[in-house]
Amino acid sequence: METAQQLLERLYPQRRSLLKRQILLDALSCFLDYGLDATSIEMIREKSESSVGAIYHHFKNKEGVIAALVFAALEDQATLREQYLEKACSLKEFIYRLIYSYVDWVADQPEFAKFLLLAHYSVMQSEHRTILIEKNKLRNKTIRHHISRYSDASLLKSTPSELMMSLVIGATENYCRAWLFEKVETNPKTYREALASAAWDSLQNLAKDA
Repeated sequence: METAQQLLERLYPQRRSLLKRQILLDALSCFLDYGLDATSIEMIREKSESSVGAIYHHFKNKEGVIAALVFAALEDQATLREQYLEKACSLKEFIYRLIYSYVDWVADQPEFAKFLLLAHYSVMQSEHRTILIEKNKLRNKTIRHHISRYSDASLLKSTPSELMMSLVIGATENYCRAWLFEKVETNPKTYREALASAAWDSLQNLAKDA
């Protein structure tokens, strides 16, 4: 399991980004401990031992801090997903690897994964909504591009990207959410094969009904 600090160091490796990384790391801790609404800029400033001016310089406001954390999580998740998907040699393997990448990222980055679930709606209601929508569209476009490489891609031809992601990720996301919020104890990696199989079966059933 990797730490949130390691994720931020990977995304912001420059020495000059040290303060930015520290603010984000401590803001993440505050948001998870006290919630999005209860956490204030002053709380983040105090925990990170920075200044209000530094926080506003890097992120503009609290919504900017939240958005930066969400975008960092999505970027790291996308990087891992691409590493998994580029090795797939068939549509079935692609679906399995898609689930594996999701499960492994959540299991390895539980703090960011939990925050992503908590903060996604908040960003959609903020000035950063357009950026988030574009990132989601790019994700769907990239996945569609991968799928088009396979001879049996016609299986998903008539399935909208939004519906396909729900069908494929739905059960996996539901279990991961339960694990992150301590409603179940077993690490999702234990069930990733079963979750991948369920995702593949759901697409197979959709194709039969089409």
